[in-house]
Formats: sequence, C-alpha cells, structure tokens
Amino acid sequence: MTIGLIIIGDEILSGKRTDKHFSKVVELLSARGLQLGWAEYIGDDRERITATLRRSFATDDIVFSTGGIGATPDDHTRQCAAAALGRPLMLHPEAKTKILERIADVAREAGTEPQWDTPDNQHRLKMGEFPQGAAIIPNPYNKIPGFTVGTHHFVPGFPVMAWPMIEWVLDTHYPQLFNREPRLERSVLVFETAESLLTPLMDVIEARFPLVKVFSLPSVGDATTRRHIELGVKGEPVQAAAAFEVLVAGLQQLDAEFQPLATAA
Repeated sequence: MTIGLIIIGDEILSGKRTDKHFSKVVELLSARGLQLGWAEYIGDDRERITATLRRSFATDDIVFSTGGIGATPDDHTRQCAAAALGRPLMLHPEAKTKILERIADVAREAGTEPQWDTPDNQHRLKMGEFPQGAAIIPNPYNKIPGFTVGTHHFVPGFPVMAWPMIEWVLDTHYPQLFNREPRLERSVLVFETAESLLTPLMDVIEARFPLVKVFSLPSVGDATTRRHIELGVKGEPVQAAAAFEVLVAGLQQLDAEFQPLATAA
C-alpha cells in the first residue's frame, strides 16, 4: 500500500509561503517505519484538484491532503472531493458539534454569549460539510475537524493543525503498518569519482540483490567538502548488508577514495 501526499494552495506555488508539509510528513512516516511513495503540489484550481482526487480515489493508496478545506472562496478541496466521488456534500453531525463548540469558545474568550444564528457563524458551519459517508479527523488546535473518506485524509493547510491531525490518523488507523518491513540503509561518500564509473557496480548490485535499491546522490562540494557522491544501498536488512560488502569491494577494485557513513535503519 503506497502512501501519497497532496499539497494544495496557490500560496505554495507562487512562493508566498514555503511548504513545510513534505519534510514533516516524511519525518512522521519515518518515525513509524513508513515512507512516502509520491507527492503532488496543486494550486487552487477546482478542475485540477477534482481530476487529481478522482485519479487517487481509484487507487488503494493512503493519501494525505493538506489545504483548501476552509469556507472561503479560494477553498475548494471539500467540494472537489465530493465531485471526484460523485457524492453530495453534507453537514457532518460531529463536525457541526465541534464547530459550535468552537463558536462558543471564541464568544466566551471575548466575554460575550455566542450568537448562533448570525450570518458569519452560519457560514462557519460550511467547514463541516464533507462528502457523504465521511468521518471526521479531530483538530486539537481549534476543534474545526478535517475529514476522512476511505483511505484519503483531508487536513487544513496550517502546520500547527495539520501535523497533529496526520499523526492522529496514522496512530489511529494504521498502527498495523508500523515497522512492518525491516530496512537497512548503508552508504559511503565517494570522492572525486565520475558517476559513470560507478554505474556498472550499481547495476551489478541491483541485479544480484532483488530486495535492495542502490542510490547515488552527487554533490559538487562546497568550501568545506570536496566533490563527492553519496553511494549506498537500502532495503531488506540481510540483503542490504551483503550488498554493502559488494559495494565496498567494488570501490576498492576501482581504487576509489571513499568514506563510510553511519548506518541508518
């Protein structure tokens, strides 16, 4: 089962805000022995969001979507999810309760009584309109929930809300997937060597060890580090350990200068 991430918002694509979700989601997954399979960035375009969600709903992927679930004119994610599924939007009863609680909290903080029927408070209830059949995702920051449909999970764009909500989804719905596949990663820094000279060795390792991937991350270097390539293997621990021995032996045969890095599991 692949895990995907959809990051929605014109502000990300225009550069007005720097995306922080990608690196954080990778961190949250890694802490649970999981990894991200794909990610997409989309602007506030209803047609494109709907098409993307329709495509991802057709898979078995676990998908996290951030942004666009508010009730302002540039928020389209709730409507697009409903359109992609061919379902109506409906006010979720639990979401309504949570939003009313939030309205009451704000009123009390201001020293007033909540006015339930004012246009702005009635409009806030739209944030609880989700595709029919959705379940809520609790929001510990301000109680305004996100929603889940199948294996798709929709949270706000604000990191302070989105990240604990994503953690809640992982720990509530997917603990059975945590650390299910042991992995080992080992690598070296290879100095002043052309990547093309290392490619045959990489091909040999991948052909010999089917449960291992070889990776190569070139760097032009900087004021403190010479030009180098981080060359390594990752995958099933037994095969990865054996593959690393082959990698080191191959580098020695090439008379390449290299430096092992700390083992990552």
